[in-house]
Amino acid sequence: MYDYISSVFATALQTLEISDYKLVFEAPKVESHGDASTNIAMTLAKQLGKPPRVIAQSIVDALRYDETLVQKVEIAGAGFINVTFTLGYYAQMLRDILSNGAEFGKANIGAGKNANVEYVSANPTGPLHPGHGRNIMLGDTIANLLEWTGYNVIREYYFNNAGNQMNNLAKSVYARYRQQLGEADFPFDEQNGYKGEYINTIAALLIEEHGDALKVGTENDLTICRKKGEQWCFASIQKTLLRLGVKHDVFFNEHSLYTDGKITETVEALRAKGLVYEQDGATWIKTSELGLEKDKVIVKSTGEPTYRLPDMAYHKIKCERGDEIIVDIFGADHISTVQEVLAGVKAMGFDTSKIKVILHQMVSFIKDGEPYKLSKRNGEQITLDDLMDDIGVDVVRYFFNMRSADTQLVFDMTMAQEQSDKNPVYYLQYAHARCANVFAKATEREITPQPTTADVKLLVHPTEISLIKIVQKFPTIVQRASASLEPHTVADYLREVAAALHVFYHECRILDAEPEIRNARFALITAAQTTLKNGLSILGVTAPEKM
Repeated sequence: MYDYISSVFATALQTLEISDYKLVFEAPKVESHGDASTNIAMTLAKQLGKPPRVIAQSIVDALRYDETLVQKVEIAGAGFINVTFTLGYYAQMLRDILSNGAEFGKANIGAGKNANVEYVSANPTGPLHPGHGRNIMLGDTIANLLEWTGYNVIREYYFNNAGNQMNNLAKSVYARYRQQLGEADFPFDEQNGYKGEYINTIAALLIEEHGDALKVGTENDLTICRKKGEQWCFASIQKTLLRLGVKHDVFFNEHSLYTDGKITETVEALRAKGLVYEQDGATWIKTSELGLEKDKVIVKSTGEPTYRLPDMAYHKIKCERGDEIIVDIFGADHISTVQEVLAGVKAMGFDTSKIKVILHQMVSFIKDGEPYKLSKRNGEQITLDDLMDDIGVDVVRYFFNMRSADTQLVFDMTMAQEQSDKNPVYYLQYAHARCANVFAKATEREITPQPTTADVKLLVHPTEISLIKIVQKFPTIVQRASASLEPHTVADYLREVAAALHVFYHECRILDAEPEIRNARFALITAAQTTLKNGLSILGVTAPEKM
């Protein structure tokens, strides 16, 4: 949106021999203040030793712009410079949207740079449940945003198929296996065991494959139960993710940190910095010297590493890859761990500013205004697949992204099940389908839309101008959402597009308008449809032609 005016200002600043500056344009909060505003004069005041308004006047005097695109430039307040564009400017913006089509909104900011996004990272002990939903959708949509701004994105899944959780999985499967062989009273660990029906499914598969050959319960028998459980759980997770349109490029096994010596390597790297000591049989890291409150244990007296040590080793590997951006998606309960891990990684000499940690708040579910329990009548926990069966993939993807990650998300099942404007997903998809319907009706009436050749300068109605102004903000919105790693920004913006489209649709005749105006409005409808479709694709939501 601001490319042209930014180049005009850059040229003026060069003329004034000003090279050290940060030029940012924003849409003014008050419509009468124009279409673009910058505080460049105020940011230069200290550097130039002059009042902001004096600097602003110098910049304005040095501006050389096309008057068919810029109507006026004014100085306001303490030194803001406000720019008002002509209708010709917005006509050009509309033509650009039409020519870019499916590419509209994309940028090359990250061209030639790698971005790693780690998300989901659920261990293979059971199916994905709705509690995983926010992490999955945030991670996948952030990855989409980074791709839209030019980055080469690597989607990574970190998992742990070792330790007590996997032993408990093996014991749970084995207990159900014995019960299904006719020993109904065979003990099941109610406190630590996995109780889902899927455990019975895995046990039944073992009987099909091995009969009662595992009945003795040797260490090897339990290993077979564990491997079968892990395989089934991972296949279930992958199937659910595929249904959501989520695919990972890299699967990183935490166990490899031990087998490849990375845990020991990390401890020695910290020791070389003088940050490791032994006490009470345990190995400690001097996090108190790294800006944190007190030292932490990284290896217990039993020789078992604490959770923070493999995380440090893993992020050491990530940093060594040389990616420009490293994104981690965690629940808010990981905040103290994140601080410790980043402190350790920084202490090893890595640039932790590249590591962007998204800590999302928890999700609560309500239905008919009351708390909604995510369980079936038989007490079985609802899975993420069950949620998709109930409300659809599109609604699941959108709802988990429609609030800022740092705020609690109240997932309203009543709203999610609505097939009306009360459901924000329906509202956006209906807006897209309404655009498609205009062209379908044109075909029925043997009208041939020619949006790319339309005289878009004929679009002068206030609702037309308003819609043009909103859709042409899309590239800026995408770049802002990508830079801040905030997918909800796109969700919010698309509601704004849909609202402006509906107002335009009700205020302006399209098919019954004069041929030249009708064709110009076809162009506007095309631009709105393109914006909605591209925005929904970032969120991973479909854009139907019919509703």
